[in-house]
Amino acid sequence: MIGEYREMVAGLLGTLSKDKLEMAVAIASFPEEVRGYGHVKERHLKAARETCAALLSKWNAPQQQAKAA
Repeated sequence: MIGEYREMVAGLLGTLSKDKLEMAVAIASFPEEVRGYGHVKERHLKAARETCAALLSKWNAPQQQAKAA
């Protein structure tokens, strides 16, 4: 999980701008939501990954829209 996180943050840094700073912090903070042990931790991890995926989708969306325009 640490390796995934480092890759994700490195990818964010490559496209970071002042306008995206707040979203970058939200994405980078997703591990804070993973708490507990056993099945509780797995449930929180699943939810955090879903939230992170949605934020990453938003992160990448403006670039695609700008290229289309």
